[in-house]
Amino acid sequence: MTTALDPHAEGGVPGVFDPGAAAGRATEAILRDTLHGTHRGVVVDSPPGAGKSTLVVRAALELAAAGRPLMIVAQTNAQVDDLVLRLAEKDADLPVGRLHSSDSDPYDKALDGLPNVRKSTKAADLAGLDIVVSTAAKWAHVKGVEPWRHAIVDEAYQMRSDALLAVAGLFERALFVGDPGQLDPFSIVGSEQWAGLSYDPSASAVTTLLAHNPELPQHRLPVSWRLPASAAPLVSDAFYPYTPFRSGTGHGDRRLAFTVPSDGSGPDRVIDEAAEAGWGLLELPARHTPRTDPEAVRAVAQVVRRLLDRGGAAVSERSEEPVPLTAGRIAVGTAHRDQAASVRTALAGLGVTDVVVDTANRLQGREYDVTVVLHPLSGRPDATAFHLETGRLCVLASRHRHACIVVCREGVSQLLDDHPSTEPVQLGVTVKFPDGWEANHAVLARLSEHRVAWRP
Repeated sequence: MTTALDPHAEGGVPGVFDPGAAAGRATEAILRDTLHGTHRGVVVDSPPGAGKSTLVVRAALELAAAGRPLMIVAQTNAQVDDLVLRLAEKDADLPVGRLHSSDSDPYDKALDGLPNVRKSTKAADLAGLDIVVSTAAKWAHVKGVEPWRHAIVDEAYQMRSDALLAVAGLFERALFVGDPGQLDPFSIVGSEQWAGLSYDPSASAVTTLLAHNPELPQHRLPVSWRLPASAAPLVSDAFYPYTPFRSGTGHGDRRLAFTVPSDGSGPDRVIDEAAEAGWGLLELPARHTPRTDPEAVRAVAQVVRRLLDRGGAAVSERSEEPVPLTAGRIAVGTAHRDQAASVRTALAGLGVTDVVVDTANRLQGREYDVTVVLHPLSGRPDATAFHLETGRLCVLASRHRHACIVVCREGVSQLLDDHPSTEPVQLGVTVKFPDGWEANHAVLARLSEHRVAWRP
């Protein structure tokens, strides 16, 4: 079963799309299958910023209220702590267990101030609580406990199938929630020997689950509350062609303005373009460069510095009054850790220390008003499978609420044409569509409409 979206019949008014009504109907259908369905699993696909965590928290609260204790599986400690805090915010009296490791700093110390949260390294100590939350890695070590009737697996597309196998005996039924457009699960060893096999341990938990259980109900969340109306169509078309989504806001609902006028430089001109259109491409002269291209790194840092110097303010559906664009609401995204380190150094040289700078892997699930992206293919002599991975570009292009500015060397379109995908075709492997080559072309075509050429 798939939750359908008919944009011409939302709210009962032909031709008028009601995002709240569409999201509400999808959520009710998901909860109905989760609480009252007969299948052992329910799968939910979600675009960026569609409210995955909100859905997980609501489903957990409704299961607990129905007298069905459950376990929640997340992929990182940060995700686990965030879910525990959200659960406590919604219901301060609900008994919640935080199962953690024996490390010296195993959880967010903010949990110590929550009287309804019990923390332990042993699952037996948390038995009988309404909800117990932990990482997949920690759950894999739990043995000899009575299985939970229900489980919720958060970020299920970032969970490898071998990790799901390790915890599958701990629950009877599960809700799997995740974003199919994000980065695939990470593996530190080659997986070619398993390619095409139904038990490929490097495949995502959802891919393997559906390969063995194609009859499971599948739903999708139809609205992104993060991406603005300027970004949702591109991200949807480029990365989610078979599961399209809409923005929860319309053109004009969000505005980004600056009190300090442009000085006419490339960084200021691309900032103004992005504030107006939602996208901006600062294009440097074509050149093959080291991965930590000093000129491109400086350009990224200058854009961030000018964003802060020009006194930006954001208006959105969240606040009637303009909200200052502070360092905490800006992020820089890169493909590699050494690039992120170089950008941090360049920003420090300009007196900027509070802006988040990280790789696409670590920016997954996070949200900012403005993002500045160093394009993965900028200055490269080739287009490798790593740099063409669809999920990497999707993450970098979908973290923002107002505007995304991309810094890139000229010539990437030609580079793509000179290096078509040559990955071998594996029998039995579902082809991921669209591939990174096509997605990169789609994004570049849109960015070219908002190009600012600059020679520093």
